[in-house]
Amino acid sequence: MLPYRPIPQEDIDHFDQQGYLIVRNALDSETIERLIAAGDRLLESDLQTNRQTNNGGIYDGFRNSISLDPAFAGLIDQEKILPIVVQLLGASLHVMTSHLIYKQPDAPDKPDTYRLPGWHRDYAMAMHDMGHGAIPRLLVKCAYYLTDLSEKGRGVTMVSPGSNLLTDNPEIPAGQVDPENAVESELQPGDCLIFENRTFHAGALHRGDTTRKAIMVGYGYRWVMPMDYVKQDAEFVQTLSPLQRFLVGEPFDDVETFQVNGGRNPIAEWCDEHGLPKARHPQVQG
Repeated sequence: MLPYRPIPQEDIDHFDQQGYLIVRNALDSETIERLIAAGDRLLESDLQTNRQTNNGGIYDGFRNSISLDPAFAGLIDQEKILPIVVQLLGASLHVMTSHLIYKQPDAPDKPDTYRLPGWHRDYAMAMHDMGHGAIPRLLVKCAYYLTDLSEKGRGVTMVSPGSNLLTDNPEIPAGQVDPENAVESELQPGDCLIFENRTFHAGALHRGDTTRKAIMVGYGYRWVMPMDYVKQDAEFVQTLSPLQRFLVGEPFDDVETFQVNGGRNPIAEWCDEHGLPKARHPQVQG
């Protein structure tokens, strides 16, 4: 089961109020090398299943990446990050998305203000149906960066602190392209940027000369529809541990009778064992 790593209350408060959190050294060097090797194999292959390429190949990658290589499947229950996600979102979790993204350097003629993608919130289908002002926290996304982003202008995901509590788009001053408080974090390989679906974010300009490599794993409530799949392939599920199977939407126990709570939840049991709340009720917008 998961190691017990309580996070400071100030980190929880920061996430609730600002909509993001940075975890340093979430991945060790061996894991980073393994993930890069797996990502390189996929990007060099002819595989088109779940492939997503944008803007003439500036962005290239794969959705539902956890199902495409065992290296990525190991992130489902990553021992440093999953306990944090549970303490931020609660115990009723499953993986909603896993997105391998390779971003090439932007063209030299692009201005410093160029953003790809532009400022947006995740889980757009919810906003389409419910509107900005009604959206609760549904998704916590964990962006693992595998390459050096310790200098600005390397294509990091920018965030707008506090925008998770807005009922509309963040205000952008006249003549500018970013919200006034926008953050372009400086990250080392293995660092993880965690943000929620309501946090406005954008892709910073990539002025470097190497490919920016990252994989983002998003967790949501088990009663929210995943973004990348409806049901994972049975052959893939058989390769997973019981906890990993649970986190891709499978029941933890094979019980035929109806269970009003959805069945046994090993993460809820872990929370009980360590005196952690099984559900969180973060601040709403407005």
